[in-house]
Amino acid sequence: MFKIRMLVSAIALTGSLSVMAAEALPTTAPAPADNPTTAEKVELGKMLYHDPRLSSTGTVSCASCHNTMLGGEDNRPNSMGVNGQTGGRSAPTVWNAAFNKVQFWDGRADSLEAQAAGPVTNPIEMGMKSWDDVVARLKTIKGYRKAFDLAFGSDAETITKDNATKAIAAYERTLITPNSAYDKYVKGDKTAMSEQQVRGMNKAVELGCTSCHSGPAFNGPGMFQKFPMHPNGYFEAQYHFKKDKGLADVTKKAGDEHMFKVPTLRNVALTAPYFHNGSVPTLDKAVKLMAKLQLGKDLSDEDTADIVAFLNALTGEFPKQTMPTLPGTPGKSFN
Repeated sequence: MFKIRMLVSAIALTGSLSVMAAEALPTTAPAPADNPTTAEKVELGKMLYHDPRLSSTGTVSCASCHNTMLGGEDNRPNSMGVNGQTGGRSAPTVWNAAFNKVQFWDGRADSLEAQAAGPVTNPIEMGMKSWDDVVARLKTIKGYRKAFDLAFGSDAETITKDNATKAIAAYERTLITPNSAYDKYVKGDKTAMSEQQVRGMNKAVELGCTSCHSGPAFNGPGMFQKFPMHPNGYFEAQYHFKKDKGLADVTKKAGDEHMFKVPTLRNVALTAPYFHNGSVPTLDKAVKLMAKLQLGKDLSDEDTADIVAFLNALTGEFPKQTMPTLPGTPGKSFN
């Protein structure tokens, strides 16, 4: 089982914007020692990320659920996999995922490399029976041999599960969205955010939102949080938040029930619908629910609008994405 890093207590709320002022999003993400980022690896990873032939039906790619032409997910309550199947969770954004300490809503992967391996063999998502089958398929696509050799050398067999997931992870580490209005503001441009956005930022700190959504990606330091903290039968009947056991599905511990990875707030205005089950269609409703269910507070419409305005200031600049040319199989189908 992947190592789960878990902080059981929230960060103390400072009540000061001076901490936030030092937290502009970095423009590059650190890579692990065993997977340094190279241009060749990123290019291969982009190909694999966008290739639906990594799925059993040849219809679903990583990009199907994590669309880099939009907010890094699919704007569906529940993502659709092979044969029209849907799971029980909303796809997290891939943008800035490099700054997550753990991946997936339940944190079951401790790296982008580990995350990249999962969906391919998930029967609901991409549906391949095994990574051996994936590797065998890639080896039948002649053009991939050159791409893998360029990325990993040609002294040994390069088309492997390990190299495929390393390449996808290397590509994902380039998916960073810096220079939002917030970033410009905290770097000293006090005209970058509107008065309403500044009010919303101050209100978010005052309420305690940043006790969990902290750091440059507003996702906390690899933290899990119980959701909902304050049970509410009325909202549970509407949104069914507690049907999902969260981290407990991984650890099998009762104390981990309804614990979820704290998601990033970066580009959150673009990633509706909201929460782990995608049950809340609008950002203003999500903000009000978070205040009620996590902080036990009722927000006015004015405060809600201010916080939503601030969250819009977290939409960054998206690096231009060019679609890769996938290696073909002239004269025959992929299988």
